[in-house]
Amino acid sequence: MAEEYAECLLEKNFHEDCSGCKVDQMKRLRRGFPFWELFTVWIIVLCTALPISSLFPFLYFMIDDFNIAKKEEDIGFYAGFVGCSFMLGRAFTSVAWGLVADRYGRKPVILIGTASVVVFNTLFGLSLNFWMAIITRFCLGSFNGLLGPIKAYAMEIFRDEYQGLALSAVSTAWGIGLIIGPAIGGFLAQPAKQYPSLFSQDSIFGKFPFFLPCLAISVFAFLVTIVSSRIPETLHNHKFNDDESYDALKDLSDDPESNKVAERNGKSSLLNNWPLISSIIVYCVFSLHDMAYTEIFSLWANSPRKYGGLGYSTADVGSVLAFSGFGLLIFQLSLYSYAERLLGPIIVTRISGSLAMVVLSCYPLIAKLSGLALTVTVTSASVAKSVLGTSAITGLFILQNKAVRQDQRGAANGIAMTAMSLFKAIGPAAAGIMYATSSTSFFTLNMLQHFVIKQTTRTT
Repeated sequence: MAEEYAECLLEKNFHEDCSGCKVDQMKRLRRGFPFWELFTVWIIVLCTALPISSLFPFLYFMIDDFNIAKKEEDIGFYAGFVGCSFMLGRAFTSVAWGLVADRYGRKPVILIGTASVVVFNTLFGLSLNFWMAIITRFCLGSFNGLLGPIKAYAMEIFRDEYQGLALSAVSTAWGIGLIIGPAIGGFLAQPAKQYPSLFSQDSIFGKFPFFLPCLAISVFAFLVTIVSSRIPETLHNHKFNDDESYDALKDLSDDPESNKVAERNGKSSLLNNWPLISSIIVYCVFSLHDMAYTEIFSLWANSPRKYGGLGYSTADVGSVLAFSGFGLLIFQLSLYSYAERLLGPIIVTRISGSLAMVVLSCYPLIAKLSGLALTVTVTSASVAKSVLGTSAITGLFILQNKAVRQDQRGAANGIAMTAMSLFKAIGPAAAGIMYATSSTSFFTLNMLQHFVIKQTTRTT
């Protein structure tokens, strides 16, 4: 009965010139699995995630080439500022891009975000000095504000029964991008040195040794921009005449558990919604932890053995991270959904955080290994850390969207995006300083992980 009433109200408010109405009508009439929508959401999120961490395997060598560090031990200090400039730029502009997406549509923000990767990521690969690297990364972050709008788009383009899959696709593509990005950077950086038979020192890739991985990601982003130009706009360009239409649609869109939480928090401000705010706090700290770990791992692996590192080349780091990405993809597509349905998102987040502490505790001991034992152990630890980190973040995405009504999800995701960007901006800089001045980097990350687990015990 509610479904028939909602369809009647939708017909009443249908506007021929409104793309949002056409999307709603398409969802009602469509049957079958939404392969194309899932594919577009996946590649758009992957496009914005790849450049975030692709620089970490070669950042140590890039800073060294800039000749700005007076001592080799200071390279991590300067690397941290280049690493954090992307998130700092995004933190400054994410609220503004959210307002643009609510006013003018999701599609323009998505197109600007993917196009910014093409332009500024290419310029970053051509950086001539330390300050050019920082400015191009900052601009890349400032214009790349699509992560919040793409979550809203995913909730609006999918039918109700596939919205959980949509959020899972966002977090999985994000996690895969943060892993494949460094793998691309590790395999393609310094091509004239790694592949002298294919690239000469006199070519552009010899003069700019870190341009090839940036160019590869930019080409992919260009293709994604072309695909994104064909996606429909989901934002309605008119006002609904009957507020009851929203109520009927919410009855259809939310599951019973979501409705109970939304009923309790619907009339209060989002800032007074403790289930939402607590999950955002945990999400922010987890994001800071994950970003710091990503940089520390690459710096640690590239550093000479005499400084407690592994003495790995960029290709070695790329191999480890490639295995991590493959393992994460297999887990997310096959096992995560079963774990979430069996245990619930809160328990999954707590277990993932606890097990990640155990994994991180082993990292200082890994540096004492060598040969095959080192390769197998560090690869296994990297796979485990990636799976556990992404599982926790996916659980937090679910918690955030269940803590609010459907018509509040855009604003809730915007708040989470802004706060997360600020924390991720701190992550690389703090990690670089911590690595340059301390031999207990992974112990400090463990303490941060312990705080995350304590916070999840207060999440309801």
